[in-house]
Amino acid sequence: MLKMYAELAKWWRLVSPPEDYREEAEYFLNLFADVIARPPAALLELGSGGGSNAVHMKTSFASMTLVDLSPDMLEVSREINPECEHIVGDMRSVRLGRVFDAVFVHDAVGYMLTLDELKAAAETAFVHCKPGGIALFVPDHVRETFEPDTDHGGTDGDGRGVRFLEWTIDPDPNDSTFITDYVFALREGDQTVWVEHDRHTQGLFSQVDWLRVLREVGFDASFVIDSFERHVFIALRP
Repeated sequence: MLKMYAELAKWWRLVSPPEDYREEAEYFLNLFADVIARPPAALLELGSGGGSNAVHMKTSFASMTLVDLSPDMLEVSREINPECEHIVGDMRSVRLGRVFDAVFVHDAVGYMLTLDELKAAAETAFVHCKPGGIALFVPDHVRETFEPDTDHGGTDGDGRGVRFLEWTIDPDPNDSTFITDYVFALREGDQTVWVEHDRHTQGLFSQVDWLRVLREVGFDASFVIDSFERHVFIALRP
């Protein structure tokens, strides 16, 4: 398990505060508008992480089920989403034995490193989506628009604080992955600041591959570009 989602999970809300997700969550809710208009609508989020999207989306649905591979991140989410169901599971293989009006897969889908893994995640979304339902997939990057990038952030709270540097590169343009290195500077109480490094390898696929995979598992698939210049893949289950 990556450090960010295990031993550093308790810092998540200082690394990525839930309020930072409000604008994009509103955008996704607009895409879910048709199913929300048919209450009681249920939403399944795969790769839900610390629950920052759920904070803004849960009131639009009768119920919301959050699935993530990391028990530590689910504990973070439970603190701010106690009314949601939380389940430890892998989006490539989890089977809940029920269907939902909507399925949401945010940037955690980026950890699918091969087309086979991406297809497995798409199949999970399909089998949990009701006929007439919708699934959204929101990768940070697709091959056509990928560019190396850096970012930084972090906040303080309750006697502790974190600052981070994020550095994204694609060392081998001929393969299907890219790398993001995170460096965290952490401070707690009167302790000396300490530093942690965490390397994340993620999948990088073309929009053609994305659409083909979604259609192969049975979805009617298209995409839109959101205000963050990301591809949001819209998958409708016939």
